[in-house]
Order: sequence, then C-alpha cells, then structure tokens
Amino acid sequence: MSEVIPFYPKHARVEESEAEPAVCPACPRHCRLPEDALGACRARRERDGIVMDDNYGRLTSIAIDPIEKKPLVRFHPGTRVLSVGSYGCNLRCPWCQNHAIAQVGEHEVRWREVLPAELVRMAVFERERDPEMIGIAYTYNEPLCGWEYVRDCAELALAEGLENVLVSNGCFDERVIREIAPLIDAANIDLKAFDEETYRFIGGDLACVKRTISLLAATPTCHLEVTCLIVPGVNDTPREMERLSRWLAAVDEDITLHVTRFHPAWRFSDRQPTDRALVRSLAEVAREALPNVYLGNM
Repeated sequence: MSEVIPFYPKHARVEESEAEPAVCPACPRHCRLPEDALGACRARRERDGIVMDDNYGRLTSIAIDPIEKKPLVRFHPGTRVLSVGSYGCNLRCPWCQNHAIAQVGEHEVRWREVLPAELVRMAVFERERDPEMIGIAYTYNEPLCGWEYVRDCAELALAEGLENVLVSNGCFDERVIREIAPLIDAANIDLKAFDEETYRFIGGDLACVKRTISLLAATPTCHLEVTCLIVPGVNDTPREMERLSRWLAAVDEDITLHVTRFHPAWRFSDRQPTDRALVRSLAEVAREALPNVYLGNM
C-alpha cells in the first residue's frame, strides 16, 4: 500500500510555542504566513497554524450564463449554468479581464455569504424554472483559491443531479486537483502561455498547469477544454502555439482548444487588441495537431 500523504504538510501546522510561519500548500507560491496573515492570493489566511480559504462562501458574482461563455463548446451546448465567483487569485496577469474581483481582497469588493447548501438550493430552484439550466460553474475569479468551497458545493450538487463546471488557471498543487477532479463534470483551464518565463512573470508555474491539465484529461468523468488568450508580445508566435498544441495532443488529441483574442484590460489597457488575422493564423497552427480548435472574442 502506498504511503498516505496528509494534504497539509507537517510544516503547515505549528504549535503555539513555535514562531515558524505556516506554509500554504494550495499552489506553487507556498506562501509562508505568520499568524492571521493573508497569502498572495488575498483569499487564504493563516488560522491556528493552518492556512485555509478565508473567502469560503463569500460570493462577489452570481449569474446565469450560457455554457458557451465559460467557454465550453462541446459540453451540453445550448444549456445554462449558475455561475459564481468570489475574490482573489494566485496569479498576477496584467491583462486580467476580471481584475475588479480577482486582484482584490475582502475589503476592496462587496460580497455576500452563500454557504454550499444555499447555493445548491438556488441551482435546483433555477433548474425547476428552466430545464436548460444544468448546474453550477465555479468561475470569474480563481475558484481554486477557495477549493474547499468548490469541493463542498460540488459534493452537494452531484447529490442533486447537477453538473459541476470549473473555470481555472490550473496553477495548483496536485493534491488539490486530485481532491477536486472526481467532482468536476467539465473544466476549462486557462493555459496562459507555453513558456516558463512568461509564467514566472505572472507568478505561476507552467509545469504545475501542465500537470493539472494531464490529471483532468485522465479523469474519465471530466470533460476538458483549454483556453489560450493571445496577448500581443507575450505568447503570439507560431512556434509557441505549435509547441502548446502538440503537447495538448500528446496528452489527449480530443482536448478542445480555444484560441482567444486579447482586448485591453487592467494594466494592459494601453495595448492594442490582438490582430484578428494573427489569431486566425495561430488557430490554423493549432489545427495541425488538434481537431477541435475554436476562435474566441473575435
């Protein structure tokens, strides 16, 4: 029998007499947090020697969206999901479209507490009103900063016959992904680039995201799609798209890839939108390796 590894490593739990900070195991940043401190994501806090999700049940956004908006194009097309988000993110993409909630903390945004049972009741109620409403999407900010909330909601949702959809940057510890994956019916992972230096620039880790994609692709109950936002001067070369798409095809050639056009946002507000012809040409590069490639934001 293989050794059972506790989710929280030994140094994440400290005695009161010790001064050593707790270490958050959720993502590659591994924030070392003194008493009551927040992590870089602004969503996880040290409490009694353990780092946990401080944004549990704190929703900043609730809406009913078409499934295609996630984006998911090959998972129950034409249906709708109850989309929810909180605040916080473990990455710092300067082009963040949802920076007003993803790049802030609890005191910088309005939120409402919705605990898992209430959220699932809301989704069931909406399904009774609209048979095309199939489940819950965890989205908008980075939902896995509060993976415990996603887990608890998803377990209750599955018991009610609801679908669970995850929209994430995927830059999280393998143990988080293994805990969540069996509960997720469909996921869209935002693959920011296929270059380690770019991931360092935004505070992430490419190898970690690749592992997440591989784990979700290997989960038989999870439909997987991937999005790559083409940001001018960041990840817009044919060579990078070739490497990215070939790697995805090696994982599973049935993975759907969305090649998406950048529009100015947040700290990249002074940039020009990605040239449409460039987005189309990069999609053609991806189609040499993958049969299911779609354009977005065109």
